[in-house]
Amino acid sequence: MTLPTINLDAKRSYPPRVTAFTKRFWEALGEGKFLATVCQACQQKAFPPKPICPHCWSNKVAWVDLSPTGELYSATTIHAAPAAFANEVPYRVAIVDLDDGLRIATKLIGDHVPLGSRVEIVVLQYRDGPLFAARPLEDSH
Repeated sequence: MTLPTINLDAKRSYPPRVTAFTKRFWEALGEGKFLATVCQACQQKAFPPKPICPHCWSNKVAWVDLSPTGELYSATTIHAAPAAFANEVPYRVAIVDLDDGLRIATKLIGDHVPLGSRVEIVVLQYRDGPLFAARPLEDSH
């Protein structure tokens, strides 16, 4: 499944630090895929992707596609932001419980998204690379 993409004519306010390990995640996100790592020893998924399992400390991890849907667990609006994000104020951030069982933090698109709403992960395609965000699913209204 390919994630919906929202093209933005701007640069990312605070681009991620891409490492040799995370390069695969960021390239896949740019192609519309949402990835995590899964431990080959204990089968636990990790997000953000990690080269060492945070559950059992094994270094035997593999890449896995994540479900792009979940439920909005928590959200807030940021009105006083760090200098790097001052041009985006106000903006919404959220905690999303993905259908795969992971809880992630992300930007939230939409002003009045009730807690418990079904959301989907989307790619925010900036001029200098991708980020991800959550938005309400159309059928959850």
